[in-house]
Amino acid sequence: MWRQLAVTVEESKAESVSDWFMARGALSVSFDDAGDQPLFEPPPGETPLWQRTKVTALFEGEVDGEAIHRAALNHFGQRILDWDSVIIEDQVWERAWMEHFKPMSFGRRLWICPTGYEPPKPDAVNVILDPGLAFGTGTHPTTALCLEWLDGLDLTGQTVLDYGCGSGILAVAALKLGADSAHGIDIDAQALTASQENAHKNNIEGQLTLGFPGEPGLPAADVVVANILAGPLVELADDILSRLRPGGHLALSGILAEQAESVREAYAAEVIFEPVRQREDWAILSGVKRSA
Repeated sequence: MWRQLAVTVEESKAESVSDWFMARGALSVSFDDAGDQPLFEPPPGETPLWQRTKVTALFEGEVDGEAIHRAALNHFGQRILDWDSVIIEDQVWERAWMEHFKPMSFGRRLWICPTGYEPPKPDAVNVILDPGLAFGTGTHPTTALCLEWLDGLDLTGQTVLDYGCGSGILAVAALKLGADSAHGIDIDAQALTASQENAHKNNIEGQLTLGFPGEPGLPAADVVVANILAGPLVELADDILSRLRPGGHLALSGILAEQAESVREAYAAEVIFEPVRQREDWAILSGVKRSA
């Protein structure tokens, strides 16, 4: 059992409230929007906050929430705009959301099936997936756009690079769709672990290699898919393009629709792009690298 304490303050006080909670034994602290102010991706190393920020702290269940509330009021006074305290029952957190994760189809052939479910269409191209603590289930529009794009390619005999592989969902799907080999790279060690486990679940671990960006020996790929964020896609354009052979297929996602043009401009000198495809507020840019 856990106790979750949440306080709403102006942006300028959020960090000091977080430090105050941690000094009183909080196991973790998170920041959320207490109003309706959108924030997009920050520059590397920055933590943007909202004008009204909700600071949520998680404590052991036996902590005296009322005592912490009184102490917070005494310390911060009227700077505390709202306060909330709830008890949370213990559970396997990384799996709690999976009750809402059901088999899903993408394109003409591809199904993503969470571990423990029988594939609805045994003769389809079925990917068995357990995302663990890494991003990538197919439920997010950007992942769905990438999966549909992969399903529309002829991947027979191709080498695929999944740049920012997360759970490995795109690399594994590419292999199940006929790719000869795939490489997944990510800055998060947990993502590489999840990708390796999902490759094993799908019996294609021998075709998938995993590593961190910058590791030597990665060959140029016939297909590169990068589902990350607009800012990193622009910053990493030279590196991503260097990993794709001339004539190869490229897909860039993790992009809000209004960010698509700025990302396209970073690649336009070397890529012939197809029309932008969009789902909800998200977009995918796809095209072919110009021949040398």
